[in-house]
Amino acid sequence: MVSSSARLIFFCFFILFSAIATTATDHIVGANKGWNPGINYTHWANNHTFYVGDLISFRYQKTQYNVFEVNQTGYDNCTTEGAVGNWTSGKDFIPLNKAKRYYFIGGNGQCFNGMKVTILVHPLPPPPTTSATMAANVKSSDSAAPLVFHKGLVGLRALVLAVASIWFGSGWI
Repeated sequence: MVSSSARLIFFCFFILFSAIATTATDHIVGANKGWNPGINYTHWANNHTFYVGDLISFRYQKTQYNVFEVNQTGYDNCTTEGAVGNWTSGKDFIPLNKAKRYYFIGGNGQCFNGMKVTILVHPLPPPPTTSATMAANVKSSDSAAPLVFHKGLVGLRALVLAVASIWFGSGWI
């Protein structure tokens, strides 16, 4: 039998996880084409908006390719000298922790075959102010339009609560 304190800790973990999981977007470089030569990654990057806390992930054959984070000079010249990061797993998840421009290239000469991408990471937008939220609620009360929550927050929390309810039994929820 699981003690009530262990249940509470487990429940808190799920709530914390649901909050973290809904704040980041995982941007898979190249989408279904992955990290390979001959793909226009500039076009791919221009169709995404990156925020602090998001992830950029590279998917590729680990025996053939890799990823380097470089500065602008390394990006422009396809050189890995002074690289600030190197990934080789084939499924690399890189956190975007700062609002800045990032530069990524493929090593072993693959940068010259188009395996390079630069992205601009924006600061998180500020949350809506209380007065703006109240004004939005007043305006929306006259219409039947459903509320849309950021990045599936409600659905994920509902799932977490359902799992917690099953795990802990009907006495918790």
